[in-house]
Amino acid sequence: MRDWQGKRYWLVGASEGLGLALAQVLSRAGAEVILSARSADRLAEAVASLPGRAGAVVCDVADGDSVRRAADEVGEIDGLVYLAGVYWPMRAQDWQADQVAAMCDINFTGCARVVGAVIPDMVQRGSGHIVLTGSLSGFRGLPGAIGYAASKAGVMSLAESMYCDLRGSGIDVQVANPGFIKTRLTEKNDFSMPFLMEPEQAARAMFEHMSTDRFKSSFPTVFSWVFRLSQFLPDWAYYRIFGRG
Repeated sequence: MRDWQGKRYWLVGASEGLGLALAQVLSRAGAEVILSARSADRLAEAVASLPGRAGAVVCDVADGDSVRRAADEVGEIDGLVYLAGVYWPMRAQDWQADQVAAMCDINFTGCARVVGAVIPDMVQRGSGHIVLTGSLSGFRGLPGAIGYAASKAGVMSLAESMYCDLRGSGIDVQVANPGFIKTRLTEKNDFSMPFLMEPEQAARAMFEHMSTDRFKSSFPTVFSWVFRLSQFLPDWAYYRIFGRG
């Protein structure tokens, strides 16, 4: 089990939803949490709701200068959790260039910006904890998931490469791949969402994973089997089941 008491964790994308729910869990466990998002007002409300030591730093992950300023303001941390993300359901036939670019830039490239701002110090110290948020949608291409599935696949691959390089270095790397979570993002979906989780339920699963030394957790467990097993299907079978048309 990981010792959370007195540790400093920077949660990026934590003014609402899963990020705020996870901040609540970490705060109750004794960690000091620093929350970041673009809205100062939402961050202030979020920090006020936490039971332990907490702070807020405004950060736009799509802006490299903003990320660097935020990282400098946050200072030395024991851990980083990247939770920022945007989502629009979209088919290739309905491609909206600005929205696709935003999903790629915030979900994936923003993640790389933030990691890049904190990892040199962790490498120098030989200690740290980095947790990235993937998705069950990142295991394989899905219909109506242009932008989002690709960006999450990128995050998951980034985590895998980091884990390869940093094993034994004192820096723990983990990735959490949740399914559907009830947030303002999933409210955009007009289809049935199996195993839909409340943010608090997903945060508890993520915290339990973060407390272990395992690299990857995909949840809800039963629902995740569909996506993990799909990787072993040949293309003709996979696209007959999941493809449209």
